[in-house]
Formats: sequence, C-alpha cells, structure tokens
Amino acid sequence: MPRSSAAPSRMHSRCAHPFRPSVDLVIGRVRRALAGTMLVLALGGCATFPDDGPRDWREKVENAGELGGPPLVPESEAPEPPPEEEQETDPSAIPEPTGCVDPDPQVVATCLGPVSAVAVLPDSRTALVAERATGRVLRVQRGVEPVLVTTVPVDASGGGGLTGLVLSPGYAEDRLVYAYATTPEDNRVLRLASGEEPKPVFTGIPRGARDNAGALATDGRNALVIATGSAGLAPDAASLAGKVLRIDTLGRPAEGNPDPASPIYSAGLTAPGGVCVGGGELWVTDRSNARDVLFRATPGQLGEPAWTWPERPGVGGCVAQPGLLLVAQAGGRAVFVLRPGETGAFTGAPETLLQNRYGRLSATAAAPDGLLWLGTVNKGGGRTVASDDRVIRIQPPSGGGESRI
Repeated sequence: MPRSSAAPSRMHSRCAHPFRPSVDLVIGRVRRALAGTMLVLALGGCATFPDDGPRDWREKVENAGELGGPPLVPESEAPEPPPEEEQETDPSAIPEPTGCVDPDPQVVATCLGPVSAVAVLPDSRTALVAERATGRVLRVQRGVEPVLVTTVPVDASGGGGLTGLVLSPGYAEDRLVYAYATTPEDNRVLRLASGEEPKPVFTGIPRGARDNAGALATDGRNALVIATGSAGLAPDAASLAGKVLRIDTLGRPAEGNPDPASPIYSAGLTAPGGVCVGGGELWVTDRSNARDVLFRATPGQLGEPAWTWPERPGVGGCVAQPGLLLVAQAGGRAVFVLRPGETGAFTGAPETLLQNRYGRLSATAAAPDGLLWLGTVNKGGGRTVASDDRVIRIQPPSGGGESRI
C-alpha cells in the first residue's frame, strides 16, 4: 500500500525589515532613502522561498512505467460544472433530450455506442468508457465533448468485443489501463499505454460462437481479476473459458491462487456480466442457461449462487462497497441493490433503483468520491432516446441493513 511521509509545506520569508528613519531625519536624506527603495524594487522586492518539505514516497508497483511516455489519459483541466446530479430532481420535470444534448443533470456523456465498461479516473469527475462493438475507448466528463483515447481492434461476434476495462493497480505511478477484448483468434487481456499499440498481456482464452464477453477488476493486492465466458464450450477444468482468473500485471499467475502455477482461481461461469471486489469478497454476476446468478467467488469451484434471478433480467456490471452491492440490469432496466451482512447473509430487503429511467444498464463503476457511474446499452436492443447511448453518474444508497431475508 502506498505510504507517505509528506509534511505540510512551510514558507520561509527572507523579507528585510521595513525602512525606519531615525528621529533626527532631515529633509536632505529623503532623496537617498527614495533611491534605496527604488533599488530594492528593481531587484524584485521582498522574496518568499517555499520549503516543500519531505516528498511523497510510494512503493513502486511491479512493471510501473515499463512502457514510458506521458500518461495515457491526462485528467482534463476543464472546471467541473456544479454538482447538480446530487440535487433532488423530479424525472418527470426533465425535458426530453434533443439530439446529443441531454438536459438530465445526471447524464455525463451522450451519443455513444453501447457502453460495455467504465473506469473512473482518480479525479472522480472523468472516466474512461469502452464501446463493445467499435473497440473505442473514450475519456468522458460532464460538460466536455468525449475524447477518443484509443481504439482496440476487436471481433464483436458472439457477444464479444471490448467488454472489460480497468485502471492498473498502480495507475497513480504507471498510468496504464487494462482491457478485455475478443479477437478472431481468442479472448485476451491487453495493456493500453500512451503512444503504444495495445499490448497483449494474457492471451489464449478460448473464443467460440457465443458467450465471449468477459469482465475485469482489481483485487487490492496488485492483481487483475478476470471473469471469462464459457465460449459455448463444455466445462473443462483445464480450460481458461468459464473461469475466474487472477494474474499479475505481467500476465503471470497471481500469488494466492489455488494452484500457484495456474491463473485459475475459480470455475463455473457461463456468460459473466461483471466482476467486483469489496469488503474482502469477490463477486461475479453470470447469466446461465436457466437463470441469472450472483456468485461469491471462492478458490476452486464457484458452488451455489449467493443470489438468483429466475426472471433473467440480464445482469451486468457490479459494484461492491461496504455493506452494499449494486448490480446493473439490462433487461430489468434498473440497478438491483443488495446489502451483504457481516455473517455472509444479505440483510434488509433488496431495492430497485432507476427503474425504466435510463433503459438498459450494463456497465458500472464506483468513483473515489463514492458516486456510481453507469453505462447504457439501449442501442443493443432497447428503446432508445435521441441521446443514447449514455453514461450516467448518481449517488448510490447507503449501506447497512437490519432484517435478514
């Protein structure tokens, strides 16, 4: 974990004392005093020298800065508009979008392709978004036109394309971003860096006629967590398809996997929609053949789901925060809220947020300031409005709960 020995800056003044004449000052000395004053002004006057104190120090993350170059996605310097999204807004009072102009204060970006992944930058007001079918990665910020960062070559058939995006565990130092993409040959993890072509980090994940989508997260231990689709293939313990994988940023098996020589952490997925880590738990949403499910991933086999949706609402990305688990739903056109308790059971009653407000929701991400970012996929089969597809930013509910269900 980053450590800091930074101390507050101190300003040391080297200003001379103000000129103080003696009591026996005579008019004849005024001219000399004025000349001295003009000399001080000509030399720059009273100077103040900052003392920066000790510098921030961070442990170097593995592979940090390997590709060099400037940051991949420098945060925008544009001023942040007033936080209208945190005010109570009556949805019925918001006018309909006109073209790409959306008057909804919670909408960050408009007129995108179906959004498959979101990664919020450290400033909490800027994010990277992935378009599944085009492979485009764009930087978005409210009040600013989206900026194309890079395009990842993808094959979007069979539900694949660009379906995962996450900041490097050491993003503060290396400014790297990782993506999950489908190619004509396989599904793979790529590293994105400024001035570089997307660089393969982990390849050979099977692809097939369907169920090629995957998802990415980091686990707080400098590892990448990957949820892979089954690619329509029969379960195979040795295959990388239909698994939860853990690798380091060089593509090697992460420390703590059941088999130190294997990237496989857990098995039993079909068509994962999202993977998230929070409160010491690793969660994966999945769309099986009979129902949608939520797994609490453990080493080995995934086992019984922690939650099921027999109605199959099309579970997508998830966000895990203390006492709170949020799951985006495409078919359900909402965000589903669960509250994990300390004993492992869910507490309170589940909630449904944004029902039919923005249509089909898929991508999710949490910002450092606690706000929830969402991406829509209405162009992928839903009812669209003029400004679709969109990126939205909302205040999530609080965590906790009492009654067990």
